[in-house]
Amino acid sequence: MNKFETVLITGASSGIGCELAKIFAQNGYNLILIARNIIKLNELACELMDKYNIKVYVLQQDLLENNAAEKVYESVTKIGKNVDILINNAGIGYVGSFHKKSLKSDKEILRLNIVTLTELTKLFSKDMVKLKKGKILNVASTGSFSPGPFTAVYYATKAYVLSFSMAISEELKPYNVMVSVLCPGATRTNFSKRAGKRDNKIGMSPDKVARIAYFGLLKNKRIIIPGIINKILTKIPGNLVYKVVGIYQKKLMN
Repeated sequence: MNKFETVLITGASSGIGCELAKIFAQNGYNLILIARNIIKLNELACELMDKYNIKVYVLQQDLLENNAAEKVYESVTKIGKNVDILINNAGIGYVGSFHKKSLKSDKEILRLNIVTLTELTKLFSKDMVKLKKGKILNVASTGSFSPGPFTAVYYATKAYVLSFSMAISEELKPYNVMVSVLCPGATRTNFSKRAGKRDNKIGMSPDKVARIAYFGLLKNKRIIIPGIINKILTKIPGNLVYKVVGIYQKKLMN
């Protein structure tokens, strides 16, 4: 692999983002890692630089802040690196009754999963178009394919990510900028606990999801769905599956 290519990963301190960082590092890519937890980011950066002899830059940034995308872009510009691969992995959600959850929670999901993702894609894709090269991986969910009772806002934002990614993949292809969207199902990460779910023991491991995402991205697959069962589930029309989704999500509520 080209050791001079640079990959930017949001939400890189744990879960799928962390595992993606490890895989790209193994293959000689330099990294720009973004998350709120600077301690975990620094630990990961030191591990990857020592092990793989690559450059890793860490940026502590709360992507829920206003103008977070612009702040990230400005920081990357100061580093003096072109982002060859952008991975919008950071995301949040909750499980619970829509009318009971706070408006603040909904606004945070909308900001991170839609607004910040769109802004980062806009800013870095402009540079990619100028250079006539680049890849973008937006992380959605199998929930992108159907409504999600008891996780209504999260599923709706991920439907946006899927639709948005598919649309711009067509727009950017003539400029040699390839866009992929990752749609994982249940994954064993801290996301479930933060979302108010019980542990899902049948979920895929984040390293397996990340590996499938890595090879799918290199092959320029537009939609990457890890796991045969997840692939099958996404083929079922949303109007047939959403009630089952609601029952499943309600069982995972604490």
